[in-house]
Amino acid sequence: MKNIFTTLFFLAFALVAEAQVDRTQMPEAGPAPEINLKDPQTFELRNGLKVLVVENHKLPRVSIQLSIDNPPVLEGAKAGVSTLTGSLLGKGSKNIKKDDFNEEVDFLGARINFGSQSAFASSLSKYFPRILELMADAGLNPNFTQVEFDKEKQKILTGLKSEEKSVTAISGRVGLALAYSKKHPYGEFMTEESINKVTLTDVIQFYEDYFVPANAYLVVVGDIKFDDVKTLVEEQFTPWTKAVPPSFGFSKPADAQYAQINFVDVPNAVQSEITVENLVSLQKKDPDYLSALMANEILGGGGEGRLFLNLREDKAYTYGSYSSLGNDKYVPARFRATASVRNAVTDSSVVEILKEIERIRTEPVTKEELENTKAKYTGRFVMALEDPSTIADYALEIETENLPKDFYKTYLEKINAITIEDVQQAAQKYIKPDNVRIVVAGKGSEVLGNLENVTFKGRKVPIKYFDKYANATEKQDYNTSVPTDVTANTVLNKYIEAIGGKEKLEAVTSYSLLAEAELQGMKLNLEVKKTNKDQFMQDVKMSGNSMSKQVFNGDKGYMVMQGQKKDMGPDEIEKVKGESAPFPELNYLNTDITLEGTESIDGKKAYKLKISEEKTAFYDVETGLKVQEATTAEMGGQSITSIINYLDYKEVSGIQFPFTMAQTVGPQSFEFKVSEIKVNEGTSDTDFE
Repeated sequence: MKNIFTTLFFLAFALVAEAQVDRTQMPEAGPAPEINLKDPQTFELRNGLKVLVVENHKLPRVSIQLSIDNPPVLEGAKAGVSTLTGSLLGKGSKNIKKDDFNEEVDFLGARINFGSQSAFASSLSKYFPRILELMADAGLNPNFTQVEFDKEKQKILTGLKSEEKSVTAISGRVGLALAYSKKHPYGEFMTEESINKVTLTDVIQFYEDYFVPANAYLVVVGDIKFDDVKTLVEEQFTPWTKAVPPSFGFSKPADAQYAQINFVDVPNAVQSEITVENLVSLQKKDPDYLSALMANEILGGGGEGRLFLNLREDKAYTYGSYSSLGNDKYVPARFRATASVRNAVTDSSVVEILKEIERIRTEPVTKEELENTKAKYTGRFVMALEDPSTIADYALEIETENLPKDFYKTYLEKINAITIEDVQQAAQKYIKPDNVRIVVAGKGSEVLGNLENVTFKGRKVPIKYFDKYANATEKQDYNTSVPTDVTANTVLNKYIEAIGGKEKLEAVTSYSLLAEAELQGMKLNLEVKKTNKDQFMQDVKMSGNSMSKQVFNGDKGYMVMQGQKKDMGPDEIEKVKGESAPFPELNYLNTDITLEGTESIDGKKAYKLKISEEKTAFYDVETGLKVQEATTAEMGGQSITSIINYLDYKEVSGIQFPFTMAQTVGPQSFEFKVSEIKVNEGTSDTDFE
């Protein structure tokens, strides 16, 4: 079966203006422009709710932002209760049914969204009174029902299942758990077990404990008048019962004692996810906060960052490598440098990331790097001011982060004052290569051999092993030896026998298949038809429109991608011929296919057969069933591997077919669920025209 590829194209355009100036001299920076940020008008309700109002009469719109600034909450054995609480808030109220609520919001052209400790609404200013009323009603009088709870719970469980084989999800989960520990609010994560422990009563209790006004801020921005807002807010939010959230402590996380690789084996990984991280005690009110941002931006803030220029532009190891530097007033945040790279260059990528991290600390940044970064921040800041919600964010941050009242009014002045020495000192303070955790999630059988030889500052970097839930484990045995009496042909014959036998398979003249998957909330429909005359048709549709179609009539064929038709060339015809038979394994017998050894696929041992230079297939040692195929192709100058896992075999007309095909292409993962298979019916020659 041909693989499905999603290709992303990035186009960059540059406009160059020529002027009669001396290009050999960098012009002196002018004075920072004066920023006229209007101070919000404020008032506070008796229950503790603090209200900030920013009048902006440029457009007839208004936004309302409710933020409850509670410390992090440890959910423990019922991790996920906050997520469920947030998903249930905003589904109507005790006074208005969910459908009526949603219908009215839509009719007014408004938006209302809730989190477990937040809410946001926006609308035309003439509808502000009603939207504020609806938001307050949904927040203060939530209609928590068992029916909606069960629906949201099932959605979360489905999402967790879809992430089971996601290298990105596994890497993110383990990175947080190792940085903070699983007994810390930032290190714990949802599991099927923890979600199943949450009840509707738990949700109600969480809401009553934490959706309280003690640390709450309501920010209203737009075409409104302060006096009107004050009257309406007092009317709608005074009934909010005064309460203080529970307080508790948790252990302070600590960095690793020494630089180390924390490896997570993900056998289905087509690329490695690398995260180099350490903890940082950084707050926005710190005097070197902006200098630290400059250091991070130069290191890995975007396409001009050193990480990107090294790992992508110079080495072509990845599509992009970036870094981020967090800040948090409650607990340490994280510095992170990340990249998704090909298996073959995992160790080299780790080395290059470490090299750039060390260099930003030991070598002063250049004047050009600093000036360009300052210009970037200045541009972002000035453009952001066009959005009224930015003013709201700034006003809220001044309150919640204990910032000086003129923090943003003097923002550009502070940016311009940063020196090369400031940047280096910040890098040395917050980026700590001697204490980093290098979290690598990847295919151990392909990457560990080289990773074990990575050195930093002349010393080999030790490796610790973890499972996909951040539990310490032992290194897996990747011994690929096989019994002497097992050959490629014996593996293929066992597979053929397992799915129905040679006689049954040879009696199949055609089959057709229909399947469906979900990708980023959109439905994908797959239709495949094959015949024993080497005829092949595959069509992938999204929302009823064909995204990718391939048709081969046994002699010639074509491909259609996003409406563009292309005839198959000789090489493409040769490849599709090898896959067009209903059961290609019948044709593999007695060919030059080689048995490469064994590997662990989803915890079970499988024989690895090299079908061609581009394709490898895996067959379960015990059952004989095909469990995985990996196909590699060149795309955009990068080597892209697509993996399909075959699961849930069921019998149709005496033959076993997989009814789940879980596919991973780069960072994208999705599962096709087969809804229909027809054998020796449902196809005709017109399907392959």
